[in-house]
Amino acid sequence: MIRLKRVYESAGKDDGKKFLVERLWPRGVTKKELADAIWSKDIAPSTELRKWFAHDPKKWAQFQRRYRAELKRYEAALAPILEAARRGTVTLLYSSHDTEHNNAVVLRDYLQGDLGSDRQSDRGKQAA
Repeated sequence: MIRLKRVYESAGKDDGKKFLVERLWPRGVTKKELADAIWSKDIAPSTELRKWFAHDPKKWAQFQRRYRAELKRYEAALAPILEAARRGTVTLLYSSHDTEHNNAVVLRDYLQGDLGSDRQSDRGKQAA
């Protein structure tokens, strides 16, 4: 299971393994507060894409396409998150105020697509 949570929300017992998926460290948050999270800045949108998007919902569809294209180049960096999700709950931490139009939403959907492919591959192996 992959969950999303704003980095400013309190940690929960059911968060599982936590990954901060921002290129920049969130304002007002200390390293100590996120000591149990892995900072995965390499899989966050590129600086150019982040600045272009500027959290403008009108650019959401194009942002998703562009970010997914970037994610295809980061398969190795995504592996730890996918592995953790196969074993239990993963929480992707993000800092955006907009809970519907942010990189963590795109990343979660992208990762769930990979996890779904794993399940379909497993079903195919069982049928053979």
